[in-house]
Amino acid sequence: MTGKVIIAGLGPGADALITPEVTEALAEATDIVGYIPYVNRVPPRPGLSLHPSDNRVELDRAGHALDMALDGRTVVVVSSGDPGVFAMASAVFEAVENGNPSWQDVNIEVLPGITAMLAAAARAGAPMGHDFCAINLSDNLKPWALIEKRLRLAVEGDFAMAFYNPRSKSRPEGFARALTLLKEACDDDRPIIFARAVSTPEEEINVVPLPDATPEMADMRTVVLLGSSQTRSVTTGRGARVYTPRSVSE
Repeated sequence: MTGKVIIAGLGPGADALITPEVTEALAEATDIVGYIPYVNRVPPRPGLSLHPSDNRVELDRAGHALDMALDGRTVVVVSSGDPGVFAMASAVFEAVENGNPSWQDVNIEVLPGITAMLAAAARAGAPMGHDFCAINLSDNLKPWALIEKRLRLAVEGDFAMAFYNPRSKSRPEGFARALTLLKEACDDDRPIIFARAVSTPEEEINVVPLPDATPEMADMRTVVLLGSSQTRSVTTGRGARVYTPRSVSE
């Protein structure tokens, strides 16, 4: 009997932000597959096998999960945040399309989670309150020229933006180039939000005008939110909060 693969989002970090649906799936799983830090978030228990793996083996990880499902196991592939946002859901479906034809018989479910972009936006206020886009700044799977093109078009469209994977030790220059492009293209002091380790004890939220932003303000645990030309701040009982109005004047 064929089992199934459930692709689940563990949220941004806090256990309280894992959905009840995902919690139920973890309780029913025979196997957990995922990147090492995400698998480590799942408590061990009798009858559960954990299969942690490195960060750049997504297709191998997906194939392993699908093979175990063919053997009748209930496999949960875990991602942080939401599994459909720069995460494992796409990798699993890519494996199904291009891999073992038998994998097409596997029942696959995708369970949503709270992605870092939304958790960070909630901490800051409502910077994604009008049209926005999300851009992965990693050039591991796409050329840098395409990233620059999308950044320019997003500025031209006056979108608020969320940036994933902004700056790593192996490619620190990418975010510096992105900031330079954004400062030249925006030509204003719209707010930029650096949200690090949102919902964990290490959480840091830093809001600065775009001209004052520096590459060192971000790392791989940071999601960066950039407001549109309409984004502003308002004083509340909890201090200044950033928001983008729901309407746009011509």
